[in-house]
Parts: sequence; structure tokens; C-alpha cells
Amino acid sequence: MKSARRSELRAQAHNLSPVVIIGDKNGLTDEVLAEIDRSLKAHELIKIRAATDDRDARELWMEKICERLDAHAIQQIGKILVVYRENPDVPEKIAAAEVEPVKRSGTDDPRKRKRAEEKRKVETATRTSRPRSRTPSPRPESGPRRRRRNTSQ
Repeated sequence: MKSARRSELRAQAHNLSPVVIIGDKNGLTDEVLAEIDRSLKAHELIKIRAATDDRDARELWMEKICERLDAHAIQQIGKILVVYRENPDVPEKIAAAEVEPVKRSGTDDPRKRKRAEEKRKVETATRTSRPRSRTPSPRPESGPRRRRRNTSQ
């Protein structure tokens, strides 16, 4: 896997939470591998928490996971392992949409594009069922001002 792709996947994995936890007591069992396989089919990119203090065991588990499940090791930071496996069942239409760049309407001038985006945000945020009046509404009359009690002695 190319380093640029690995870097993209690391960025995507930043916001993920671990979906599988490998316990310290039993380690990497067949059941845990089956759960990792199910998670990779569902998500493609997952985080795994290894609940052991043994660094060598964590590295060995990462190698076994990648070897047995035909996955790629993306990152290992402390007790968190990040694993990726491309899902062949993803429809081509969805995969093509992820690869193709989004076409922007309008101009390539960044200032004009920024103004248009801000205008769109304001329009969606302030839109109501009826148009607003240009004249300001009168301020409500306030009652007599209350004075704070003097608590110092």
C-alpha cells in the first residue's frame, strides 16, 4: 500500500472509536478474529484496542490479524491498532463516487466562492415561513430597575 493512501486512512481513522477489544486474559482467539473480520466487512477501516501491556504481543497480534484476514496494518499507537481491508462487495457506483472529485459550480476565484458559501449559510439559517419586515420591532418596555442588596458589612 502506498504511503499517501496509508496517510489518508490514518486521517480517516482519527475520529473512529475502537470496535473490537482484544482481552489480556485470552488474547487473540478465533472468536476475536471472526469479530474483526465482521467489522472489516462492515466498515473497511477499524480500530482495535489491545488490552495488554506487552508491546511484543501487540505487534504479534497485528501481524496475525493482517496475515489471517488479508488486511493492511495502517497504524499502531500504544494499545490502539488500526487495520484496513478493502470490501469487494461495495457497489461500483458508490466506490466511483468516492474517488471522483466533487464538481463545483461557479467560479474558481476563492474569494467569490467563499462569499457564495457564506451567503448560502445565512440563507439557510435565517429562512422562515414568511418574509421578515425591514422595520425593527419596538423594544419591550422594562419595569423598574432592581437594586442589588448591599451584603458587605
